[in-house]
Amino acid sequence: MSKIKEKVHNDIKDAMKNKDVFKRDTLRFLASAMKQIEVDERKELTDSDMIKILQKQIKQREDSSAQYKDGGREDLYQKEVAESDLFKSYLPQQLTDDELTQKLKEIIERVGAKTQKDMGKIMAVATKELEGIADGKRINLITKSILG
Repeated sequence: MSKIKEKVHNDIKDAMKNKDVFKRDTLRFLASAMKQIEVDERKELTDSDMIKILQKQIKQREDSSAQYKDGGREDLYQKEVAESDLFKSYLPQQLTDDELTQKLKEIIERVGAKTQKDMGKIMAVATKELEGIADGKRINLITKSILG
C-alpha cells in the first residue's frame, strides 16, 4: 500500500476520534477519489499515483476558490482554500524557486535547449523528473524566464 494512502486512512481514523468533522469529511472525499481510480483502473495505487490524485484535487480546489472569491462568497472561498491546504500537506516537500531554477538549468543543459521552441523537450523531461516536487505551471513559468 502507498505510504500516502496509508497516512490518509490513518488520519481519517484520527479525525473521527478527535471529532474533527472538516478533516474527516475532506479526507473521506480524497479516499473516495482514490478508491474510484483503484476500481476503474483495477490497480493498487502507488505514491506516484497518489501525488497525481492530490495534485488534481488541489487544482480543482484552487479553481473553485478563485471563482468563489470573484463571486464574493468568502465562506466557500475559505472552505476551498482550507481543503487545498490539507491536501498539500500530503505532497512531498515542494522545491523552492531557487532550487527549481537550478534543476531546470541542469535539464535545459542536458537536453541542449536554446530557445522557447525547445519547451516541449524541456517540459517532457522536467515534468517526469520533478513530479510531485514542483507543479507544471511553476516549471513552465521558470523555464520561460530562463530561456528569455
